[in-house]
Amino acid sequence: MDIFAKCYAPSRADEARTKGFYPYFIPLEDTEGTEVVINGKRLIMIGSNNYLGLTTHPKVREAAIDAIKRYGPSCTGSRFLNGNLELHNQLEHDLAEYIGKEAGLVFSTGMSVNLGTISAIVGRGECVIADLEDHASIIDGCRLSFGEMRRFRHNDLAHLEETLKVCGERAKLVVVDGVFSMGGDIAPLPEIVTLCERYGARLMVDDAHSLGVLGGGRGTAAHFGLTDKVDLVMGTFSKSFASLGGVIVGDARVIDYIKHAARALIFSASMPPSNVAAAAAALQVMKDEPERIERLHQIADYMRKGYQSLGFNTGNSQTPIIPIFIGDEIKTLIFWRALQEAGIYVNPVLSPGVPADQTLLRTSYMATHTDAQLNRVLETFAKVGKQVGVI
Repeated sequence: MDIFAKCYAPSRADEARTKGFYPYFIPLEDTEGTEVVINGKRLIMIGSNNYLGLTTHPKVREAAIDAIKRYGPSCTGSRFLNGNLELHNQLEHDLAEYIGKEAGLVFSTGMSVNLGTISAIVGRGECVIADLEDHASIIDGCRLSFGEMRRFRHNDLAHLEETLKVCGERAKLVVVDGVFSMGGDIAPLPEIVTLCERYGARLMVDDAHSLGVLGGGRGTAAHFGLTDKVDLVMGTFSKSFASLGGVIVGDARVIDYIKHAARALIFSASMPPSNVAAAAAALQVMKDEPERIERLHQIADYMRKGYQSLGFNTGNSQTPIIPIFIGDEIKTLIFWRALQEAGIYVNPVLSPGVPADQTLLRTSYMATHTDAQLNRVLETFAKVGKQVGVI
């Protein structure tokens, strides 16, 4: 049997391409934050994680350009050897201080933060517990560890407690998304913290979609006033920070341990200087321009109420991530394509990304969207939603 045989078998992707419903790897000819160009046509972008609109901020762009001029486009090595710049160290310090922890550690991608941190912390005979809707990077980090992975139903506190009991006296790490990337709902951290304290578990929160958004920008723990109660906070730079990379912050000794044990850090080339400088500049803009975060939440509230008033199901969203639940794969793809033809860029989410009966359009918003753009989006959703029978 040829191991490549599976590659040549008919696939769902082949079928989607044939029928003209393939929604992935769409080449953008140009992007200006709130608008993109595809095949010469301009569309309003409501499928980006650029929550604060900082990819177009002049200070962020200038910082990246200046870093390339000084350091070049790459560090060409691991941070363990020749790939560590003072820029990396300074960003770690500034992020830890901003979030409210002793120390930080910067990785080349957000994915590698979770792979490296979880696999380094969780060892043989220990237990790692994850929410069923946690990001794939968390699940893969759990799988890479030598510990036992257990999962609890999404935001189900009773099931989490049962799972903690099953792990007994073993060392335990609970890992949850602060904001869940598909549903836009927030983890119930106060109750999770209480359970972790009761059963002697440590808590790690993935704030990929929370930093720059919740808690005045400082994340989910700050949102609930629980920064001192969360042991590890993870963040990515590919969203609010308008860059690429990721960070883990926590107690200095714990971060130092991860620094010397995380294979995803040790054996990866370091973040390029331009990405480090862009993330640092974005952090400074967050501090200097808090009105961006306020505007972002005003927009999210406006759009959520707008969709609900039209009859769309937005689930339990509490953030700028607003899902439009459809629950039928074909109807989801028809809706997605009709929206794109009408000038709206949105992301269809299908199985296995979500259960087959929970397919959705994932919409997300930026502080830089204009009122005119938002109203056009709602008008288009109303028109197309009726045409395809979603409302």
